[in-house]
Amino acid sequence: MLFFSFFKTLIDHEVTVELKNDIQLKGILKSVDQYLNIKLDDIQVVDELKYPHLVRKTAFFHRGACSSVKNVFIRGSVVRYVHLPGTSVDTQLLEDATRREAAAQQAKAK
Repeated sequence: MLFFSFFKTLIDHEVTVELKNDIQLKGILKSVDQYLNIKLDDIQVVDELKYPHLVRKTAFFHRGACSSVKNVFIRGSVVRYVHLPGTSVDTQLLEDATRREAAAQQAKAK
C-alpha cells in the first residue's frame, strides 16, 4: 500500500510512464488504484518517430504533430517504470514511510 499512497499524492502532476513494450507516455496523472492501474490525461508519446501510429500529423499545431490519443488507462501489470519529477518527491517522507512499513512487516512476522 506504500506505493499506492505515494502515487495518490502525485495526482495532477506530470509523470512519464514506461511500459514493458518500451513505449513511454508522458501525461498528467489523473487517477491510480490499489492495483497501480494508472489514468493519464493530455498524453504525449516520448519517442514519436519510433511509434508513429500513436501520433497524427496536423497543420494546426506549431510542432506539426499531436498525440492521436488524449487520455489513456494503463493496466498496472504492463508498467515497467514511472518517471517522476524530482520536485514532486519528498524523499525524507518516503524514506520514513518505508521504514515504518518495514517495521510493521517485521512485527507481523514475529
